Amino acid sequence: MINLTTAPSDDVLYAQSKWWGFPDLPDDLDWPTVEAEDDGEVFDDPLTFVCQIRCEELAELDPEGLLPHEGMLYFFAALDYFLGDLDAFTAPGMGEWPSECFKVLYSPVEEGLNTHTLFYDEEDEIPACPAPERIVFGQKMPDQVGHDETRLLGEPFTDEVREAMPGYISLLQIDENDDWGLRFFDSGMLNFMIKPADLKARRFDKVRVWLYSA
Repeated sequence: MINLTTAPSDDVLYAQSKWWGFPDLPDDLDWPTVEAEDDGEVFDDPLTFVCQIRCEELAELDPEGLLPHEGMLYFFAALDYFLGDLDAFTAPGMGEWPSECFKVLYSPVEEGLNTHTLFYDEEDEIPACPAPERIVFGQKMPDQVGHDETRLLGEPFTDEVREAMPGYISLLQIDENDDWGLRFFDSGMLNFMIKPADLKARRFDKVRVWLYSA
């Protein structure tokens, strides 16, 4: 299991591991969207950019080689509602999420990336994403893992998710966080789940997502 903590940073964090902010994507990847509707108008609603991970930082913490050790890994999900936007166009509920409400992307490219921006107000450049934070990774043994943690790999914390998705591991577990203003209803967490064989094969299109809330 790889523990993940974040800290605000004044650095640009271009092509580095970061939480929130704007994604730095290669030419062949676009910001994922989900089809939404507002007053009868159908449009593509950008998924919330959650994080990007520079995979070389994981090599020493992943001796089994489950994760890529080069390139960039990106996570997107429909989190606007859970970040306090109660008028969000896309707001999935508890249990398994529809596949269009999240996306995990991987690219072996880690240089020459393009920063994709998204603003509520283009003229005043008011970002539509929380401020970026630097990610710090650390390794933990299973008996050291607690509830209030965001981490890579291992089993999900809750029995409900383990029972709903037997044979899967948690690629990324996101716990709610007051510093981010991230709340999953009463008390919950979001798990990006994948089978180990699919992870080793880099089949990130096989990821499933489950939202648990007490």
